[in-house]
Amino acid sequence: MAGLSPGYRFTDLAVQLGDLTFGVVDDAGVHWHCATLDGWDSPDVRAEMQQREGDHGAWAPPVYLNERVIALAGKAFAPSAAALDGAIEQLSTAASLTDTTLLVGETVPKMATVRRSGKVLAQRLTGTAMEWSVQVTAADPRRYAPDFEQDNTGLPNSTGGRPTPYTVPYTLSATTVSGQVDAYNAGNIDTRPTLTISGPVSQPSVFGQMPDGSVRMLACSFDLGPDDVLVIDTDAHSATLNGNVSRRRFVSAPQGWPTIPAKGSVSYQFRAATYSSTALLNVRWRSAWM
Repeated sequence: MAGLSPGYRFTDLAVQLGDLTFGVVDDAGVHWHCATLDGWDSPDVRAEMQQREGDHGAWAPPVYLNERVIALAGKAFAPSAAALDGAIEQLSTAASLTDTTLLVGETVPKMATVRRSGKVLAQRLTGTAMEWSVQVTAADPRRYAPDFEQDNTGLPNSTGGRPTPYTVPYTLSATTVSGQVDAYNAGNIDTRPTLTISGPVSQPSVFGQMPDGSVRMLACSFDLGPDDVLVIDTDAHSATLNGNVSRRRFVSAPQGWPTIPAKGSVSYQFRAATYSSTALLNVRWRSAWM
């Protein structure tokens, strides 16, 4: 493989951990090979079966994914001993102790946010070659599309807000109107969007119309001023005002948090107690896979 130029790609499946890409020749002329990507296919699951008393079988419990533990291993060939020393340091840096991105270039590229969870091993074979291995763990086991999708909407022009008092069940018109963002998840597990509301707006709410026609509402019992921004994280179940003030206790989700199911689309409809021409809802999400 001597003479290959930096940037040359010698595999169809490039794997990138932080700033280090395996399957290519790097700028120092090091050939990085990744032969093992264990754990990328699936994390372990957890479920506690309860045996049926006096009968065959067990009661089926909910099944959840554990954290995703991923072991990467391969070989690296350097043009010089100094380049190999630099490669070892580069590998140690890539397996970060803090959040870093693991990107796998499948036909549909996917990524996970990982941290180092084991020793970084670099066994020298010669003065210019080594076998290497690292272990990282993704606390969130989902594999995501690398790029976010997002869309914005203001309050609908045709109404001045949501009706009060509320009645159960909540219903929404099936007619497409302004004030709505449609979010599609192309993956095979639910994904959890981030909703950002910019003021001024009085008692904003977001209705998520699910694929089965049901509606999940997020309602805020306070007003946002002209410079206020409220970020609602449907994964962390948090609501943060202006980057540092929790408003979670003032946000209710009586039907559950409006996540986007696998192969499904959710229509997020923006409403408020009174109309504001400059109020804005941003919905940001990524497709997710198991």
